[in-house]
Amino acid sequence: MEFMAGGRAEVRITLADVGKRVSVRRLSGGGPGEAAFTDAVGVLTSWDEGVLSITRRNGETVRIDERALVAAKVVPAQPARRKGPAASTRELQEVAARGWPAVETKRLGEWTLRASGGFTRRANSVLPLGDPGLPLDAALERVTHWYGERGLPAVITVATGRADTDETLADALAERGWTDEAHTVVRISALAPLADTDVDTMGVPPVGAKPRAWGSVILAREPDAEWLGLYNRAGAVTAEVRKVLTGGPSVWFATVPGPDGRAAAIGRVVTDGRWAGFAAIEVAPAQRRQGLAGLVTAALAERALEEGASAAYLQVEADNEGARALYDRLGFTNHHRYHYRRALPGAAD
Repeated sequence: MEFMAGGRAEVRITLADVGKRVSVRRLSGGGPGEAAFTDAVGVLTSWDEGVLSITRRNGETVRIDERALVAAKVVPAQPARRKGPAASTRELQEVAARGWPAVETKRLGEWTLRASGGFTRRANSVLPLGDPGLPLDAALERVTHWYGERGLPAVITVATGRADTDETLADALAERGWTDEAHTVVRISALAPLADTDVDTMGVPPVGAKPRAWGSVILAREPDAEWLGLYNRAGAVTAEVRKVLTGGPSVWFATVPGPDGRAAAIGRVVTDGRWAGFAAIEVAPAQRRQGLAGLVTAALAERALEEGASAAYLQVEADNEGARALYDRLGFTNHHRYHYRRALPGAAD
């Protein structure tokens, strides 16, 4: 990679470039047999207290002391593919978990126990990606005890519906009386077509500014009161709610201000390597059937493309016919399904 300008290396990125795709060169070991410099390319997801975090396309995060920077620049996103992505179920499970991170986690073999004060099942359930390292009954006892200590029900996420999903866990939990609930479809799409809608995208307006024009989309790193007011899952906006919503490698929130000044539509995207995960696409009842969901999706997709993503995923309840019809029109296709298995009361006794 080339960093030279006028014959010398330059650091040409600032805090204003957080969220952009960058290429950096830093001093490394430089000992015998070691390279003096190391290069990294990815999305600059944060720059706090002198440390840069760069998320590569594979989801790996590299942390770099700014004092070690030799050269750095913003680089264009790689050309977006319009063909639909290919992915394993495990890849999508891991990406989705990073994009909706729990406040507290604990490893149990290859299982991850997640808790977030009860905010959403995803952030308060076990993600089983292999062997728990114990016989199943012993593992379930550990699970129910851990969640019981936090005043939460023991819930396990179970993926189904593809050749690479393991249906045996669902059967084993059913045999032990764990009830099933909240069946969900994971859907994927190429990212570039989602950004085809013309959209007026703006940054956060300054304090005291006049309301934005109707139909514009405001993008921000944090959800404001108007965004949270339309989001129908949060209830009380606790610290846990904010931590889950803002967690992930690179998160953006979109708001369409309505004619009355309130949020008419909202959405969230998290960019993680090649993936852009969409969530919370919601439209106020009085503003529906005006194409606002597509407008929000397009604005978020455009931002994710700028950060180097090429594929999109989302999760939708299997019985939400309206949302499924919208995602059909946007070009999403089914990848796999999952549901939750909940322990019967007293299972930890």
